[in-house]
Amino acid sequence: MVCVPFRLPRALMLLAGFAPLLVAAPASAAETFNDAQRAEIKSLVREYLVEHPEVIAEAIDVLRERQQKEEMERNKSALKSNSDALFHSKGDPVLGNPDGDVTVVEFFDYRCGYCKAVAPHVMDVIKGDGKVRLVLKELPILGPDSIMAARWSLAARKEKAYQPFHTAMMKYKGTYTAESLGKMAEENGLDAKKIAAAADSDEISQILKANMQLARELGINGTPAFVVGDHLVPGAMGPDDLKELIADVRENKAK
Repeated sequence: MVCVPFRLPRALMLLAGFAPLLVAAPASAAETFNDAQRAEIKSLVREYLVEHPEVIAEAIDVLRERQQKEEMERNKSALKSNSDALFHSKGDPVLGNPDGDVTVVEFFDYRCGYCKAVAPHVMDVIKGDGKVRLVLKELPILGPDSIMAARWSLAARKEKAYQPFHTAMMKYKGTYTAESLGKMAEENGLDAKKIAAAADSDEISQILKANMQLARELGINGTPAFVVGDHLVPGAMGPDDLKELIADVRENKAK
């Protein structure tokens, strides 16, 4: 948006003149102006807005930009204050390059169709780059089946089989049940009974609880959601956008 100077109409000049009085005076506007003055101000402002309705659209644009900027600042502050839990929680699976120069964090749910759709693209970017660390935050918000799936997946991590099991879960199109999860576990060389028992551990409960709390702190209320550097991106993200954010983080680090 480009700012274009213009002459203030009489109504806005009057308001500008009254503004210092409103700021300085402890009394309310009702005590500052009499009925006739208030009626004149309202009439002048209404007349101007009727003649120049584009001012309302401009004001809305300015307000939207201001709100977006404030939200970005809040996000950056929240990311900074929760950086340890976000990037270095011991309970989170890490894929890609564990020593990568850029960390991508993804909050996801196995029952989320968008999460399933972006999963192969995310992994393609991670593998193709070779220097990205991917932190996966299990955020089962779509019901009991989601929670069961997240628990089994984290239990598979204990057996050092998180990535193949995670990949199988993301490709799976059916309902997550003890039977379907057990079958996937067996297909990936795991003991289904052992995984089922481990899935109910207090440790996994604490991981999921911490992820839920972190999502609330960051204002994340849906999946997928990504964090790359100080960028919080709610919703599905294409591979080109992800690559651009990764490049942006590297560029800022180099400065």
